[in-house]
Parts: sequence; C-alpha cells; structure tokens
Amino acid sequence: MNAVAAPRKEPNPVRRAVLLFAAMFVLVVGLGYVQGTASIGLLLVQAFAYALIALGLNIQWGYGGLFNFAIMGFLMVGGASVVFVSFPVNMSFWNSDGPLLLGRALIAFLIGVALVFAARRADRIGIRGRWKTALTVLAWFVAYIIYRSQIDPAAAYIEANAGFVGGLGLHPVLGWVFGGLLAALIAWWMGRICLGLRTDYLAIATIGISEILRALIKNMDWLTRGTAAVAPLPWPTPIPQDFQANGVPIAESFIYARFGFLALLIAVLAVVFVLVQRAYGGPWGRMMRAIRDNHIAAASMGKNVTGRQIELFVLGSVLMGVGGAILVTFNQIFDPSGYQPINHTFLVWVMVIVGGAGNNWGVLIGALLIYIVWVISDPIAQLLFQGLSGWTSAIGWGAIPEIDSRALQMRVFVLGAVIALALRFAPRGLIPERTGEARR
Repeated sequence: MNAVAAPRKEPNPVRRAVLLFAAMFVLVVGLGYVQGTASIGLLLVQAFAYALIALGLNIQWGYGGLFNFAIMGFLMVGGASVVFVSFPVNMSFWNSDGPLLLGRALIAFLIGVALVFAARRADRIGIRGRWKTALTVLAWFVAYIIYRSQIDPAAAYIEANAGFVGGLGLHPVLGWVFGGLLAALIAWWMGRICLGLRTDYLAIATIGISEILRALIKNMDWLTRGTAAVAPLPWPTPIPQDFQANGVPIAESFIYARFGFLALLIAVLAVVFVLVQRAYGGPWGRMMRAIRDNHIAAASMGKNVTGRQIELFVLGSVLMGVGGAILVTFNQIFDPSGYQPINHTFLVWVMVIVGGAGNNWGVLIGALLIYIVWVISDPIAQLLFQGLSGWTSAIGWGAIPEIDSRALQMRVFVLGAVIALALRFAPRGLIPERTGEARR
C-alpha cells in the first residue's frame, strides 16, 4: 500500500512578516550604532521615500500586471514640480518681460491644441479616411510651428535676463501635491496611448516616454535650469540651521532635523498605506486582481478593463510623483543630470520583486531592505577592497587601483546576487501575495 505524502504546510504569513520586520529593526539599530544616529536618519528618510514609490509600482504591477518602466520620468516630474512650487520667487523673472512672453507661448500652445482637436473632428463636416489623416498631420505640423515661434524667443530671453523662471515660494508639501497631480495628468495621457498595447510593447513604450520626459526636463533651462542644479530647496520641517540658531549643537541639530522630516514622511506613508491596503482588500481590489489574472473573462463580465487599468496607472504614478518630490525636497537639490535608470527605475522594480508583488507589507519590507543593501554595499566593498589591496601589496602583486570606482560598481553585483537569491528561495517575494484561499 503506497503511502500518501502529506501536503506541504505553508509558513504562517503573519509570523513571517513579524520576523522580517523585527530583523529589519535590528539591522537598522545596528547600522545606527555603527554609523551614527544622524546617518541612519538620512538613510531611513530616503528608504521610506522609495517605499512610497514602490507602493505606486505595486499598484500598477502587483494589482494590475502593468509593466511600467517610466518610473524615472515620474520621479523627475515630481522633482521639477516641487522646484516650481516651493523654490523662492525669482524677482528678476517677474520684473522682466518673461511672463508676457510665456503668456504668448501659452496662447500659441492653446491655439495648436484647438487646431489638432478640430482636425480630429473633421469627420463631422464630411472629411474622412485619408483626407482626415492628412489634415490631422498638417494640424500637428502647424501647431508645432506656431508654438515654437513663441516659446523659443521666450526661453532665450528668460535664460539671458533672469536665468530661469524660479519658484512660487509656497510650502513644500504643496509642491508634493502638485507633483502628484502633474504625474497623474501625464499618466492619464500615457495610459490613453499605451495601455492598449501588449505587455512587452507597453514596457518599451513606457521606457521611451520616460526618456522623452528626461530629455524635456533636462533641456528646458528656462524652467528647470537644465543641467545646472537648483538649490537649496526649503524643507517642510525645521532644517539643521534652524536648530543651530537656537543653540543646539551641530551634531544634534542634524539628528533633530532629519528625524523631524522622517516623522512627516512616515505620517504621509502611513496614510497612503492604510488607504491602499483597504482598497486592496475590498471589492475594488478583487476586481483589479480579476482583471490582472484574466482580463478577457473580466471584460466578458461587463468590466471596463482599459478604464480600470488607466485608473491603476494614474494612482500608482501619483505616488511616484509625490515620492520624487519628497526625495528632491529632502536632498535640497534638483539635478536633472543625476537621474539614472538603474537608480530610479530598476531599483524600484527590485524592491517590489524581492518584497512580494501584490502585497503592500512585502513591498514595504522589500523597499527598506533593498535600499539599505544598495547604500551600505559601497562602504563595505571599499573596506574589503582595501583589505585585499593591503594583502596583494604585501605579497608583491601591487595595490588594487581605483578602489572607489570598483566599490561603487559592486552595488550592481550585490543587487544581482540579492535578486538571484530571492528568486531561488522566495520566488514570490519575502512576503508573497495571499491568494483567495489563503485569505480566508
């Protein structure tokens, strides 16, 4: 009589999550003891900002299966938005003819939009088929000429006389909100164009649009100063200099300032997390997962698949825009040339994959873990290379050259090793998504 194998018992997901977060707490405390409280405050602010961005990607991919590789573009949009809203007012711009010239450029833009809109509605007056297509192409060409005839002189004048437009001098949190709204508008436009594409084409299209956004922001010197950095940006909480003015020692002032910013960020993240978690567990989340798993079946049940996917794409992009604005605000500098796909797109994808797509708790632990590993891998690699260099010098092989650059490159190696280990031992993530049976 053949023995029946006992079913494999799955580990308790709650117990696993508690253990992982407890281990993360121990890791953070250990790093704080080694590097200092101020350094760990810096690390945690950036890690939690990336956690907010990763939650946005989890909404898009974990909930809806949408491959978005335009994360870097949305982060740049959020950063540029907070510059425009919270950077001090540039009176050299407002006291010049710059506003008038930009007003003319805006009118030219609206005229171009009206021309294209009218051409797309030409079938109502009997123009159809190829003639309508030709008219639409002509309208786009004329609109482009009209707009460039006004924006180019305006940009040249502003750069020559005022440097750039400057900001509005408003509270940085308003810049975060504006970054989210602008990201939502761009995501809605992208969704209307791209979300009808197959998965692989969608990924390629979003990469292209991300590069377009980066090129625009990097070359619009009159608005973003281009490759010239914009600094310093104000904080929504007191900065170290404010504490120092009240007699707080320099070392302690950085601790108070960074943890004050961290408290505000955690409050924002907590509100977002609760709202997203409640939506995920409700009818809306079940509908989104049904569309992700079988969009044909969902459409046959009367669901507006494209509309719901645009909804997911917009919601996730809002969090990316807000997260990008928070990072720029905390760093107090906006440098368009500092954005790289590996840091601002690939890293976020790794956070979601390692943490567990479709599980917000998993994404949170994945974001904290991956960002900490990403940051500390550089100094650890430097220590290892320096020790190895001393040994090779002692035996006559010579010192290892360019240790700093080699250690920096080790980040990619360490990240690849983490991905390989995660896919081998936790292919669904550290805290995987709970299926329907597991949720009951």
